[in-house]
Amino acid sequence: MGMNDTPSANRVHIGFFGRRNAGKSSVVNAVTGQELSVVSDIKGTTTDPVTKSMELLPMGPVLIIDTPGFDDDGELGELRIKRTKQVLNKTDVAVLVVDATVGMTAADYELVDIFRKKNINYILVYNKCDLLEVKDMIRLSSEENAILVSAKDKNNIDQLKEKIAFMTDEKPEKRLVADYVSSGDVVILVVPIDASAPKGRLILPQQQTIRDLLDAGAVTVVIKENEISDTINKLNVKPRLVITDSQVFKKVAADVPRDITLTSFSILMARYKGFLKAAVEGAFAIEELKDKDRILISEGCTHHRQCGDIGTVKLPMWLKEYTGKELTFEFSSGNEFPEELSSYKLIIHCGGCMLNEREMNYRMKCAADAGCPFTNYGTAIALTQGILSRSIEIFNGVY
Repeated sequence: MGMNDTPSANRVHIGFFGRRNAGKSSVVNAVTGQELSVVSDIKGTTTDPVTKSMELLPMGPVLIIDTPGFDDDGELGELRIKRTKQVLNKTDVAVLVVDATVGMTAADYELVDIFRKKNINYILVYNKCDLLEVKDMIRLSSEENAILVSAKDKNNIDQLKEKIAFMTDEKPEKRLVADYVSSGDVVILVVPIDASAPKGRLILPQQQTIRDLLDAGAVTVVIKENEISDTINKLNVKPRLVITDSQVFKKVAADVPRDITLTSFSILMARYKGFLKAAVEGAFAIEELKDKDRILISEGCTHHRQCGDIGTVKLPMWLKEYTGKELTFEFSSGNEFPEELSSYKLIIHCGGCMLNEREMNYRMKCAADAGCPFTNYGTAIALTQGILSRSIEIFNGVY
């Protein structure tokens, strides 16, 4: 997979923040080398977060996010500030752009306080340094994590890129499934093709799993759910593993012999995002649900919902059948994750393929703070189908 093909969720997220008219968008454009953001002398030109996937050397693939001004007034301003705070939940490195001719303001200090509370590495970028006297440049450059730049003249932009790169925490490489297979192993992927499947392509977890298996040297066989028995009979070796889409978990489990390891794309994604242990523990809260309990079903993407959608139709149906209770379901998607969670008895999240690990951890922590169990689609479905223990056997209790 080339740099340009790296999914957004796997890129380092670099958020640019600051007051209106501090030159934030101009700095973003200077860093990216293109007109990513609209630049104007009118305050508040950037109304929504703007993103750009790119390669930033020496860091590698990144996602640049330009946010609205943080000091907006009025109803529209409140919405912009809310969107800015949502971006912070997935920001790995924060770049705070300050107008050097004005200096730090209350809004800037508020942002720094948020960065620190959320344990986000940040850089203070004093823009418009071309308008400063030497003594002021010396004073500002001595501040912690600070750098002086001029977006207009492109002064110190390369140094800013290097500083951003070195602010990133090094993380060990993570694999979806390659660490559980060996070169030459046969792995069967079950991919149902139905009304909700994207036409002409596979969904992201399926694409990533195939690539991970190819990198491991495994033999990957992709089939539909009605081809399992025939495919296994045609193979001259026993498959090391079968990975299925969660919505056909029950049928696949019935067709795959018990001595062949079975799991799902969603369960693998939960492990990859670092919350499988919590998802398994949270799934058992399904056993305790009562009539009229509220359940939040949350997706990280904003795809067009169609008839038979797994999150809004199939999952609620399976939960009602399994529990025999009259449950109340509410739904969220994309960045719209509720801030108040204490009224829910359970949160069931998608695999999070479109969200980075920081945002998934944020959502899981919000649930924990509210005392609300947190699980994901594949784990919840496996429990309702009576195959949860089988679907996590591959991990031997180590998530």
